[in-house]
Amino acid sequence: MAETIRFLHRGQVRHLAGFSPTRTVLDFLREDERRCGSKEGCNEGDCGACTIVLGAEEDGRLVYRAVNACILFIGALDGKELLTVEDLAGPDGALHKVQHSMVDCHGSQCGFCTPGIVMSLYALHVGGAVPDRQRIDTALAGNLCRCTGYRPIIQAAQAMGVAVPDAAEMAEKLELLRSMKGDDSALLPGSADALADLLLHYPDATLVAGGTDVGLWVTKQCRDLGRIIHLGQVADLQQIERADGWLRIGAAVTVARAADMLGGLYPDLAVLFRLYGSEQVRNSATLGGNIANGSPIGDSMPALIALGARLVLRRGAVRRELALEDFFLAYRQTALRPGEFLETILVPEPPPDLAFACYKISKRFDQDISAVMAGFGLMLEAGVVRAARLAYGGMAGTPKRAAAAEAVLIGRPFDAAAARDAAAALARDFQPLSDMRASADYRLLVAGNLIVKFQAEWVGAALATTRVPAFKAGGVA
Repeated sequence: MAETIRFLHRGQVRHLAGFSPTRTVLDFLREDERRCGSKEGCNEGDCGACTIVLGAEEDGRLVYRAVNACILFIGALDGKELLTVEDLAGPDGALHKVQHSMVDCHGSQCGFCTPGIVMSLYALHVGGAVPDRQRIDTALAGNLCRCTGYRPIIQAAQAMGVAVPDAAEMAEKLELLRSMKGDDSALLPGSADALADLLLHYPDATLVAGGTDVGLWVTKQCRDLGRIIHLGQVADLQQIERADGWLRIGAAVTVARAADMLGGLYPDLAVLFRLYGSEQVRNSATLGGNIANGSPIGDSMPALIALGARLVLRRGAVRRELALEDFFLAYRQTALRPGEFLETILVPEPPPDLAFACYKISKRFDQDISAVMAGFGLMLEAGVVRAARLAYGGMAGTPKRAAAAEAVLIGRPFDAAAARDAAAALARDFQPLSDMRASADYRLLVAGNLIVKFQAEWVGAALATTRVPAFKAGGVA
């Protein structure tokens, strides 16, 4: 293969060619580089033993984020700085401050998970703010440890302090990363225009952004993905803009970055995205990928449908816009046409008199797939429902609005009776399936109960200002 990627490692620009586009970074590190500090545990992005850190430019500055190497394809390294656990020690072998903290606090026993934990803590260490306990827990939620117990690891996180970056060194690295942005290629287009042209020639190509879902197609299902196009260098798809009452989010914006912006507009979304996979997953996964893969249990879709989000689809130079709920046609089938791709997600800024909430029901708080995901958006006028958008995931073959339940609410005061009637109407909207996550009866019951809960929280004693800190999501609703 003639494709070449460039990345920064140990202060040097590395050039890599002749690789399989579906080779993972973990296999590259362990088998090709013989850097075996990063471990293979689950090989599906759950345990965190493979955690590495990537540095990339975000909003004009160099930002370091922890990611899972086991489901990350090599192409994702292009234009970034790579750090593994072997890179932390000084030239004389002296341990890094994060490693010292783990030693001093007895944060390791068997040591298999330790390199990944150290890298998660390193990303936290260079994050630029003193972490509180909740931030530490969030950073470590994607790292599983069977034997040490988390108390000494948390103590190590509290003891490691915060890094003071060398401004000159950071500026030099940033310039090196910028210099690696090269020409368009069939593997790594550099612009949305180049991507659009490529897809006209290769309409069956697999688009890879974060790869947190596609990676499992390779590591767990051993699928041949055919031609792959990486989106990591498509700058147009990584922009976030606010204009004319809308938040415009490029399809390749990571969930972590989208969560920062969306959570500032809608506090419930900040809670929801905290429950989206692990920090490593959120740092790789993209909002557009979560939508475009068409899963009926993706966390973002019901909430965004409830807000009235819209999509911009592009084929060549032609763009079209449609409502997010109209994008999903059937199980894993979307409205994308051959050669077309998702370019932008449009999320409206909060209008006056909007009552909005989203709820994730799962067995675990962290790193779990939803049994039921709900997003509710009501426009209220003097307490009366003038418009309603009730959307669910896990209740059908696609994310779907509850039309019958919405009709029950419109024109009525949003009181307990209206909520109960809407809950009862869900049986006309959905006939859910039973699977390993929940039975059909449970899904229908909890979906209705969430409407009742929503009403109680918005017009009952628990007002909006008290709802989000209670962490109502994650199986505790």
